[in-house]
Amino acid sequence: MDTPPQVSSPRDPLAELQFLHEILRVATTARTWEELLETVVDGTRDALHASVSSLYLLDRDGARLTLAATNGLDRHHIGRAAVPMGEGITGRVAAARAPMIIPDVRADERFLWVRGLDQRRYIASMLSVPLTWRDQVVGVLNVQTELLRDFTPSDLAQLSAIADLLAGIVEKGRLQKEAEAQIVELTALDQARSELIALVTHELRTPLAVVRAYTDLLSEEPALDGRSSRDSTRRATRASWHLGTLEQIERLDRLVDSILESVRVVPDQPPDLRVLDLGAVTVELLHELAPLLHRHRTVLGETRPLSVLADPARLRQVMEHLLENAVKYAPPATAITLEWGIVEGVARLAIVDEGPGIPEEWRERIFEPYARRETNTARGSGIGLYAARRIAQSMDGRLWCEPAATGGARFVLALPAAAAV
Repeated sequence: MDTPPQVSSPRDPLAELQFLHEILRVATTARTWEELLETVVDGTRDALHASVSSLYLLDRDGARLTLAATNGLDRHHIGRAAVPMGEGITGRVAAARAPMIIPDVRADERFLWVRGLDQRRYIASMLSVPLTWRDQVVGVLNVQTELLRDFTPSDLAQLSAIADLLAGIVEKGRLQKEAEAQIVELTALDQARSELIALVTHELRTPLAVVRAYTDLLSEEPALDGRSSRDSTRRATRASWHLGTLEQIERLDRLVDSILESVRVVPDQPPDLRVLDLGAVTVELLHELAPLLHRHRTVLGETRPLSVLADPARLRQVMEHLLENAVKYAPPATAITLEWGIVEGVARLAIVDEGPGIPEEWRERIFEPYARRETNTARGSGIGLYAARRIAQSMDGRLWCEPAATGGARFVLALPAAAAV
């Protein structure tokens, strides 16, 4: 086997400082992760007057080092070629956290030939140093030459300085890239969830329309044509049942609308803000929800006339969600109290129940999508309170939960107060 000729590299301290300065500049201006890594390996190769420079990063499980950037090896293997921890020169440098100089790669049995990278054709000598950040190995930086070369202590010091500078930059860049990838993944998951909910709620509209049609058919009575009814009480009762059923169907329609709206990042339409009499809205809603509330005592606390700026439909949706939640968790025959007033210029509506209450660690979690705190009295779907908060926010309102004096839960809706000027 022929011995390749030797090559030496002149030391240029000014060039070394210029390269370190360039690395810092690129780290703050690189537009992409790939651009940063390419600049690192190209600059390292040139600074050490080498033939090839390669950067391997330690996988998060600590088992392998994967090729992250190179300027002499087959770029197809970036992200694919991997060296087991503790094997080969690269793996040993990472495991020992110490640099290594290999004067003749072909004569060193520790060298690992990575499948797909036929380095024996042109790699003769190698200098390898670890990248450490906060006392943890994050990767290995290699330079290799086609001609045999005696890497000097000066070469080692220069590459180590480059590695020390790069370790934090590369690790922070990788963390940012991973965070961005997670954001993309979570955004895709959220989009898929929203599409699924939108599809399900859309499909609910058809059976609701059918139920409405059958309800109308069942309610039809023969015309009296000037005759009096033989059972006016029964006729009036049937009419009231029909009206109540239609009201509940309309309520389900509004619930579907609120669920659809809650999964949108931004509602399709801006809120229709109007000046509303909060007391009148509350009394009207309690009347409509009488069938839902019949097992509980509804109490209007000490209140006074109060005007708020809100979207009528969205305000009703928020209140419906809160009342349904109170009915679900409060024992029958207990009181559900509604009270309102102004605190520091902001209108506040509170719905208070006498249920088991909500532990402090759950008072924010209950507003997350699909968060369900199951109790002995009820189980929820995990969407109602999430929808309520999103709808409240769409009207520049706030919704939160706090402990009630009764031991139950107190949900507070804050809305802009309206005043005549």
